[in-house]
Amino acid sequence: MITAQDVNKLRTMTGAGMMDCKKALTEANGDFEKAIEILRKKGQKVSASRSDKDAKEGSVFIKVSDNKKEAVLIALNCETDFVAKNEEFQNLGKLIAETAFAKKPADKDALLNEKAGNLTINEKITELVGKIGEKLEISSFVHMTGEAVVPYIHAGSKLGVLVSLKGVNGKDVTDAGKDVGMQIAAMNPVAVDETTVDKTVIEKELEIAKAQILAEGKPANMVEKIAQGKLQKFFKDNTLVHQTFVKDNSKTVAQYLDSISKGLSVAEFKRISIG
Repeated sequence: MITAQDVNKLRTMTGAGMMDCKKALTEANGDFEKAIEILRKKGQKVSASRSDKDAKEGSVFIKVSDNKKEAVLIALNCETDFVAKNEEFQNLGKLIAETAFAKKPADKDALLNEKAGNLTINEKITELVGKIGEKLEISSFVHMTGEAVVPYIHAGSKLGVLVSLKGVNGKDVTDAGKDVGMQIAAMNPVAVDETTVDKTVIEKELEIAKAQILAEGKPANMVEKIAQGKLQKFFKDNTLVHQTFVKDNSKTVAQYLDSISKGLSVAEFKRISIG
C-alpha cells in the first residue's frame, strides 16, 4: 500500500507533483528508484540533487600529504547535527582520517580494523557511541594519488571532494583544483568525461530518452538519432570537463583548466556527501 508519507518522500526527492508521485509509486510497486525512472520517462523534471536531500548528519574529513600528491577523504556519520559539531566527534573524525592516511587500508572494512593507539578504529567508534548515545559510522572512505591531488570541503563540512589533476608540469595548481572541486560540489557530475561514464548509466539514459521521444509522438525511424542527440546533451550537462564552468559561463571546465596551464586536465575525482 502506498502511503501519503511515501508520496511526500518521493515529492521531496524529485520535486515532481503529488499525483504524479502517487501514480509513479503505484506503478513501481513502492520502489523509489523505479518510481524516479518512471517520472523521468514521462518527461517529469527530476532534481539532480535528490540524493543529498534526505541526508543524515555528520562531517567529512580530509588529510593531504605535504607534497599534495596523495590524500584521503572520509565521511563520519552521526544522528544529529549537535553531535556532528561536538569536539570529541570532530577529534575522532580527524584521527580516522590520519589513520587512513598513515595505514592506507584497502577499503572501509579494513580501515575499521586498523589500530589507532591501543584500540582499533572500530573500538574507538564504539567507545564514543557509549559516551554520546548515538549511532556513529564511517559511511565513505576514499584514498587518492596523482600528480596533484587537491581537496575541497563545502561549507558546513557536509560535502567533500578530491580532485586529481594531470599535466601539472611542476606548477602549483591548488587554486585551479579548488575551483574544480567547487564545480564538482555544486554540479555533481557523473564522470570526468563521456569515456568514463558507466555503461549502465548510458543504457538507462538512452532508454529514458527513447521513451520520452515516443511519448512525444516522433516518427519511429527518428527515435535512435534523436536519442543519441539527447545522450550528447546528457554528456555535456553531466560530465565534468564538458560542463559550463560555474565561475565563468563563457568556458567549459576543460577550457578553464587549459587556460591555467596548457594540457592541464582532470585525471579523476571523488565527491562524498553526508547522507
